Amino acid sequence: MLHRRLFLALGITAAVSPGAFAQTWPAKPIKIVVPFPPGQSTDILARVMADQLTKALGQQVVVENRPGAGGSIGADVVAKAAPDGYTLLMVTISTHGIAPAIYPKLPYDTQKDFAPIANVGLTPQVLMASLKSGITSVPELVAKAKAGADLNYGSSGNGSASHLAVEMLKSAAGIKLTHVPFKGNADALMALQAGDIQLMSDAVPGAVGPINAAKVKAIGIADQRRSPFLPDVPTIAEQGIQGVIAVGWIGLSAPARTPEPILDKISAEVMRILKDPEVLDKLKSLSFVPAKESRQEFEAYIALENVKWKKIVQDAGVKIE
Repeated sequence: MLHRRLFLALGITAAVSPGAFAQTWPAKPIKIVVPFPPGQSTDILARVMADQLTKALGQQVVVENRPGAGGSIGADVVAKAAPDGYTLLMVTISTHGIAPAIYPKLPYDTQKDFAPIANVGLTPQVLMASLKSGITSVPELVAKAKAGADLNYGSSGNGSASHLAVEMLKSAAGIKLTHVPFKGNADALMALQAGDIQLMSDAVPGAVGPINAAKVKAIGIADQRRSPFLPDVPTIAEQGIQGVIAVGWIGLSAPARTPEPILDKISAEVMRILKDPEVLDKLKSLSFVPAKESRQEFEAYIALENVKWKKIVQDAGVKIE
């Protein structure tokens, strides 16, 4: 009888411990790991979230930058952290969308080792042409390519979102373009402005400046709808090429097995924060649109992104050791 009582007591304790733990959470500072250097969009959004969550949760929320290896160093830190709600990760299309498709030996599983909390911001890729190229629309690009024109496109590097977005377009339009990888978006944009390359895709935050300054020509948005920051630029779909959807995203995740009540609490706070006028102004200044997905929707979205980018990488034959 004693053993049975002890067993039942332990069972009850185990059953209630996640909820009981969540009731006392947070009892100490929380860390958000950013897997990229300070000053980038991911870092800026993380600091906005940290400030707002500090006010909402009554505990200090700090940002720790752990850059390197395309974001995998910081992601690995969080994947192996205790699932107690005190270590979170800013996840992106790079770390949890594209990386699983191009890196065969990641030290973690982006779906099994993380618990998505909330998507924070969205920004699509925009296809741009050099002014010297004479290309002003996607149909013109397709016509030139099919006529045998020697067209090059730049990117921020092999396997980057800017690379794969154009590979998606090539496949959808049935055209050939030559890839010229650079060490970063800034170098590729300089080459585009100089006319050394004819085309380039970049996320709206990096592209909107040169576009508005008329240094390059925006010819198509890789999304289902136009960007509010480039309202006069039609989507690629509007111009007759379907299926070219390349939208960058930045969100928040925790280690797998973090108690559900904690995940729900953080997710609810992030959803509330994304309605705050001050936060919306900050997102607008970065050319990001606030995401409006539930925790479950964000998890499903990441899974779909994994499938999509894996196919694009395989079809394009992209390989990175």
